[in-house]
Amino acid sequence: MTIEDTSTHDRVFVVPTAPGHGEAVAVWALWSAVLVAMLATYTRLDPADLYHVSRGGFTGGLSRTFVALNFPFALIAIALVLVAIDALPKRAWWIGAPAIVLCAITTVPGVVDDHDLDARWINVLPAIGVALAAGLSIVAVRRSGASLAGRLPLDPIRSILTVVALVLSVPWILAELGVYGPGWVFIMERPITGSDGAVNPAVHLGHHHGFDGALFVMTIALLSRIRIRSQRLRTGTTLYLSLVFAYGAVNFFQDTWNEQLAKRELVDRTIPSALNPALEPIWLVILALAAATAIVLRAEARRVTDGPVGGVHNDTS
Repeated sequence: MTIEDTSTHDRVFVVPTAPGHGEAVAVWALWSAVLVAMLATYTRLDPADLYHVSRGGFTGGLSRTFVALNFPFALIAIALVLVAIDALPKRAWWIGAPAIVLCAITTVPGVVDDHDLDARWINVLPAIGVALAAGLSIVAVRRSGASLAGRLPLDPIRSILTVVALVLSVPWILAELGVYGPGWVFIMERPITGSDGAVNPAVHLGHHHGFDGALFVMTIALLSRIRIRSQRLRTGTTLYLSLVFAYGAVNFFQDTWNEQLAKRELVDRTIPSALNPALEPIWLVILALAAATAIVLRAEARRVTDGPVGGVHNDTS
């Protein structure tokens, strides 16, 4: 929904003053599908064919899925809490604040160990935070509805990023489903000799952090469309979404580069891991990208004005 300022010829995008939370519903649906696929794959396959897990069968599937509720999903749950809180009374912070704290526990070193992805008791705490986030989202949708925001200035970029993330994630999507692709475009089952002399498929079956990165990119493309009415909360949410987007984009690029280019020997160098915060150049890239993203989202917000709920605005340009 747009109108045009005829004096400046700048297009002004108008959204309802009480937008729905359809984007949040889409995010829950996206991640739920991933978690269900993960549960099925880690239940069906032998742990030896997967990455750093030791439990098999349904117990193994539940274990790995439970860890995924910590990382990466707890980081997304924080964003879902922030966008839900804006549609709820201030007293919702009595639930929202503990939910954010519990979800943030996943960032504490050792809570999720990339080299040991079996569930432990500490993983219960971030999972509780995710459950609280789900409750807040349900209440927010009941209050504000599940409609999507109208057309926004950055939507073409959001669409491009989503398509790129989906296309380049094809090998990871197949791995999430526990199968190998034919290898015509993306290498998957091709044996690769590692630096330790071990021979493994180029893309192991199961979950990949590069796919987490792609999901982060698609998730932020959705959640950044929700109009936050509170100025202070809008600023905090924008900064957080920008950081998660940058973190996801860099990890997505890093895993794509290493698996599809370096393992083909099309490039000589690999990109170092960006999974854990560190005083490394790659984290300077993440911070710089986060700052740039925040600036772009703020610029978009300035072009968007609030309109009446249910109002109709025609694009007269």
